[in-house]
Amino acid sequence: MHPLTLSHRAMQAQYAAAAQAEQSMETALAHLPVRQPLTCHTGTPLRQALGRMHEQRVGSVLVLDDAGALQGIVTRADILGRITLPQLSLHTPIGQVMSSPVASLSTEHTLQDAALLMSRQGVRQVPITEAGRVVNVVSQRDLFSLQRLSIKQLGSGLRGATDLAALKPLAAQIHDFARNLLSQGVQARQLTELISHLNDLLTSRLVDLVAQQRGLDLQQACWLSFGSEGRGEQTVATDQDNGLVFAPHDPQQVQEHERARWLAFAREVNEALDACGYPLCTGGVMASNPACCLSPQEWADRFTQWVEDGTPEHLLQASIYFDLRPLCGNAALAAPLQSLLCTLPALVPRFVKQMADNALRHGAPLNWRGALATTQVRGQELLDLKLQGTTMFVDAARLYALAFGLPALGTRARLQSAAPRMGVAAAESNAWVAGFEFLQMLRLQVQLGQRLAPGDNPNAIDTLTLNDIERRMLKETLRMARSLQQRIQLDYGR
Repeated sequence: MHPLTLSHRAMQAQYAAAAQAEQSMETALAHLPVRQPLTCHTGTPLRQALGRMHEQRVGSVLVLDDAGALQGIVTRADILGRITLPQLSLHTPIGQVMSSPVASLSTEHTLQDAALLMSRQGVRQVPITEAGRVVNVVSQRDLFSLQRLSIKQLGSGLRGATDLAALKPLAAQIHDFARNLLSQGVQARQLTELISHLNDLLTSRLVDLVAQQRGLDLQQACWLSFGSEGRGEQTVATDQDNGLVFAPHDPQQVQEHERARWLAFAREVNEALDACGYPLCTGGVMASNPACCLSPQEWADRFTQWVEDGTPEHLLQASIYFDLRPLCGNAALAAPLQSLLCTLPALVPRFVKQMADNALRHGAPLNWRGALATTQVRGQELLDLKLQGTTMFVDAARLYALAFGLPALGTRARLQSAAPRMGVAAAESNAWVAGFEFLQMLRLQVQLGQRLAPGDNPNAIDTLTLNDIERRMLKETLRMARSLQQRIQLDYGR
């Protein structure tokens, strides 16, 4: 049996007691009890469709075409704004008022996928399809009837918070929700994606609130996320890595009073995030730093200088800032920067070579016998799962994505996108991804209290606490990281 399978089964067994009363979020939608959804044709009159909704006491009706393909949806929430207030005739075909297109999932997706889609789209029901035809519908109630905390409720709370005082307890609930999902066996990719998504909602709400209080137009600026937040890979123990791009009155000459206004705004947001449990960045990678509050041209000039000069400091900065994602505000201001990062590094082979050398600075913590090379501290055998683990995969993925001009941001997406360009079989790139996500899972277990955290390092694990399967898997993962670094050496070491 593959070590990954053994490892996952061991983790599931470890958390089975905590999860036995709850339905696993990894359950495929195909396994849900079938509830025949209410459907109608696009030409069905409103009177008939609404009458059937009332008779069957359901909150929505799915609208299909002649071939049975999903075309739209009408929910109870649509009736007031789309039918009652416009005083539409009840003879109107439902196809004229339906919401379209409809976000749907297939039977192969999981409850976790449905929960994330509901939160992102702000919807309560998601149609389930098989071979293009609707076969079921999953609702918020279905997903969370056995859970104490709903991602939809948490997301709604974050979006609707009116001040910092309301956001603080919600930030704590994000950790509680992550701990709950971890106890159910949700895997690292989905869990870090969820954490990043909820952190995005919280940050976006803070940015909106502060902008409103200061009378600022967010169409004139865009809040940027960098590092793990930019990649959508945040764990629980995370500080701030953010910036701001703003549109000056004169693109050729930024007035300092303009920057000062945005800096004051950013400082308030950074301090509010700190109050919510997201510590200020000790390296100053925050929008309240004048070096991180720039016009589009200033950001472009800064990135260009880093690539052209390639000093050690520039390489360090690139490893953070080049994982850039617009979070809220006017994303069009960040689009040229994203395009620049997809083209510029690949045009400067020297910079790519320097990134490769930088990615090889720290090798896998394995000794000459292939055993774990740990640090002994007061009877503990410690290993830093970030600096001595995930960073090797993250750096390699960023290197190949920038070298090939790929737009992907996440480590998983970057490795899978780069594999064909590298001439690597899918099985090998999938193994890299699995190894990275195994390390992410161990980090989450430490940070969420599933394992004893040694000292103050939220990424360190005492390897003596690992069972035999986990120890084997950790060694195998580190060997994969070493193999990936050897690939970098072959590609760029000359």
